Amino acid sequence: MNAMRFDFRHVAVLLVALLLTACATGPRVRTDYDPSADFSRYRTWGFYKPIAMEESGYSSWISDRIKDDVRREMEARGYRYVESDPDLQVNFQGIVREKTDVWSVPRTDYQYFYSYRRRAYFAMPFWYDDTQVHQYTEGTLTVDLVDAERNRMVWTGAAIGRVTKRTPHERLAEVDKAIASIFAQYPYRAGSTVPVATD
Repeated sequence: MNAMRFDFRHVAVLLVALLLTACATGPRVRTDYDPSADFSRYRTWGFYKPIAMEESGYSSWISDRIKDDVRREMEARGYRYVESDPDLQVNFQGIVREKTDVWSVPRTDYQYFYSYRRRAYFAMPFWYDDTQVHQYTEGTLTVDLVDAERNRMVWTGAAIGRVTKRTPHERLAEVDKAIASIFAQYPYRAGSTVPVATD
């Protein structure tokens, strides 16, 4: 049997599945959009081909879960899924990076001196900054909405958090939370250009 070829993209998918547990309130979410896009034109959607997370040539249970979550979020906003010629195409990607935090903590210490005049030891305080370095892994899960006719991205959302060890069931729950957090910031419904309130 041939040994399995190491594929960084597959590892990245699994690592991103561990992410987004930095705080109790969930991941940090950032969004951006094309101000020239007419969102009232979009009523149908499909998945971009190939999906960036599956460029290695195969899917995983993580990418399948993301697809299910995306389908739920898009349908909740009135978009209809179609296999061919959709108005919008949804693409998603996971990226893992090593990060370093560096900060200073003020400290106080004492040096002791002997006074021959007083025939005793006395303490002299001094202050200094203690530099702390912490390395960690950060994962980013990005969802892009692409105008299919122009092949142009019109909206993007990213959930960012630290990668931590989780069980497979916990990883899937974190993926669900990440996709929900991203789409909570998407302000449009199908066929409408009027933004709705977001969290």
